[in-house]
Amino acid sequence: MDSLIIRPKDTSRDEEKKEDKVKEASPLPSALIYEIIRREGEEELERTNRSLIWSGVAAGLMMSFSVLGEAIFRTYLPDARHAYLIENIGYSFGFLLVIMGRLQLFTENTITTVFPFLANPKYALFLATMRLWTIVLVANVVGAFAAAFVMHTGAISEEFRPAIQSLSEHATGMGGWESFLRGIPAGILVAALVWSMPQASTGRFFVILAFTWLIAAGDFTHIIAGSVEMAYLVTGGDLSPGPALFSFFLPVLAGNIVGGTAIFTMIAYGQVVDEIGRR
Repeated sequence: MDSLIIRPKDTSRDEEKKEDKVKEASPLPSALIYEIIRREGEEELERTNRSLIWSGVAAGLMMSFSVLGEAIFRTYLPDARHAYLIENIGYSFGFLLVIMGRLQLFTENTITTVFPFLANPKYALFLATMRLWTIVLVANVVGAFAAAFVMHTGAISEEFRPAIQSLSEHATGMGGWESFLRGIPAGILVAALVWSMPQASTGRFFVILAFTWLIAAGDFTHIIAGSVEMAYLVTGGDLSPGPALFSFFLPVLAGNIVGGTAIFTMIAYGQVVDEIGRR
């Protein structure tokens, strides 16, 4: 007789399982992505000067592999129109090493460390952000120059040097205004990359590859990867410090900040400010 008893179905458990599956399949809300990046920014702002310096120098060194990777592709690819798109895959190598290795890259901080200030706009936080920006930028450039010195030694094959020279001359030879303008999309793309990372989860490798490839393929200017190219020419005696600073470095730096902070970060914050304000 017990086998004939019909027991009611546990609908509450089924609903809970269904809700869990919906949450797993749904993309992260914008407000949650903002909160993840904001907390990362707070952690970065609390790091010591020594930690930032070493991490920043390491990042500058690793970014040289973007230049070297692109040069290797250019050296061995056949002279064809589509080769340009393939060689720019090499540009992603340095970014993969830096971002996957959690090293301090200046352009990432144009969004990461700005969110804490926007959430709590105090003078102390502004100073903390400027401290981090200054240390990381200087450390990145020091690493870039160290890498450039190494590139002029036997550590890099003579076979790759014509390609490195060509890439460096192109990157630094645009003129100040054009360098600034091309720095804006690069800043936007790096900030968008940071914004996409919490959602990417296990696909972070391909997200980094796609965004940074687009920077190279679009012929945009990035301050740290470009600093390796600038340093290569300066240390080789092919570029004077004055033009390097005023026609390349400062315009690209300004463009990256405008794109990363003034445009993308403010837009990203604008879309979540009402949601976080209701909490």
